[in-house]
Amino acid sequence: MDAETREFARSFTRYVDAMATVAREADAAEHRLTEVGQLVQDFLGADLQTVEPVTESFPAHQVVDLDLALDALLETYRGERQGISGANREHVDSVSEYLVRTHSAFSPGPVSYRRLATGPDTDRRVVTLGIGMLRFDGVPVAWLQRGANRRHGRDEHTLELLCPDLDRAEAFMRLVRDEMSRLSILRGQVISFASDEFDYHDPGGSLTFLRRPEVGPEQVVLPAGVLDRVTRHVVGVGAHRETLRAAGQHLKRGVLLYGPPGTGKTHLVRHLLSRTPGTTAVLLSGRTLGLLTTATTLARAAQPALIVLEDCDLVAEHRGGDTNAALFETLEAMDGLAADADITFVLTTNRADLLERALVERPGRVDLAVEIPKPDLEGRRRLFGLYGAALLEAGGVSEAALQTAAARTEGVTASFAKEAIRRTVINAAQQGRPPADIDLSHALDEMLSDAEALTRSLLGGEAHSFGDDVDPGSDAPAGRAYGRTARPGLHPGDAGGPDWVISFEGS
Repeated sequence: MDAETREFARSFTRYVDAMATVAREADAAEHRLTEVGQLVQDFLGADLQTVEPVTESFPAHQVVDLDLALDALLETYRGERQGISGANREHVDSVSEYLVRTHSAFSPGPVSYRRLATGPDTDRRVVTLGIGMLRFDGVPVAWLQRGANRRHGRDEHTLELLCPDLDRAEAFMRLVRDEMSRLSILRGQVISFASDEFDYHDPGGSLTFLRRPEVGPEQVVLPAGVLDRVTRHVVGVGAHRETLRAAGQHLKRGVLLYGPPGTGKTHLVRHLLSRTPGTTAVLLSGRTLGLLTTATTLARAAQPALIVLEDCDLVAEHRGGDTNAALFETLEAMDGLAADADITFVLTTNRADLLERALVERPGRVDLAVEIPKPDLEGRRRLFGLYGAALLEAGGVSEAALQTAAARTEGVTASFAKEAIRRTVINAAQQGRPPADIDLSHALDEMLSDAEALTRSLLGGEAHSFGDDVDPGSDAPAGRAYGRTARPGLHPGDAGGPDWVISFEGS
């Protein structure tokens, strides 16, 4: 080898060595700990690359419970909480990216919070980005707590644990779950879900806390014995739960309330809620019927519980499938509960005929079916007396006028009676005077006219009973039944039009 070749070889060797050094330095820089990472590594006393994270996700309804549990454990074990500062901190995919320098350098900073409801009139600051550190039975445990944010690809709240001892990490996670159950804000509350596809923080459906309604038995107008049957099944069983458990009898139960729209099914549910203080109630209707699995999980953890499925025949519509198939899924959810689970399912429907096959093929899931019919004459008298009590007390509307109103309104529902009284007040207010008998008479004249047929239908009245003759075998709408034939034991119900949505504001 001549001198020139040897010099080239030496130069090339130096170049290769230099490139290797640059590569090692770049690799070291890429895996260098951030300030947050150094803080956590020093606390754990172990190389972070040897610590395997334990991760769990939590749906929206468990976020406050998780935050309460972690706060309690930090206090019990004298731990501390630290926030994170740095660019693009919301775009990070995992805890390791906060700890190891990649594209951004993260340093300790303030904890990030968001306010979430804990009741109808209360809320709490909940951690959406923060690190906790404590010693659990002498073993260091650190965690990253992050809130859901669909905009950044996170559909649920997450908790990522770091601990040199994997067994202790799993034990700590179990302790977190136990504390969540012990401290849960959900137990004894009345809860509904609001499904909002544009809510980046709660993509799975945000939790809404409702005031427990106050509806006394004197405010519920039903045929004799119906109210007692339902309350005995829903409330009475729970009152004797320990006796039933000791005798090996199951506690979970299903009640079906069926009948035309506007007859008081939802009002009866409100009464049941008022009779069960301390019971967790989960209300599902409309689009939130698709959250049945979430509701069942919540109820199981917060017993005793009541799950209400308003217009349960609409489950299929919101799932894009067959009504019976969707109801089978509902009944399977009931089957998935332990026999001693103190959970009541209350299903309401205007179309019991659509549910019959599913209920027959899954016997025992619904153990009480009660028809809520249109009121008879005595029922209408009680309804007009109930809704017109304030007018009667004021002296403007007479008892005789209310009795006459009941006699004139055969075939109508409780909703119709309530609307008639409301229109009475409106008519008088527009004349600038207190309500009188003539205002009630005019309100009924208006509502019973042919021009108000659709209004009567929407209030639960039979349109054809006011002059629309329809062949029952045709496809044309026969009042609210749409030409359907009733099957023995089940009301043909309603093929269209809304029943009233559950609401606890007002009467």
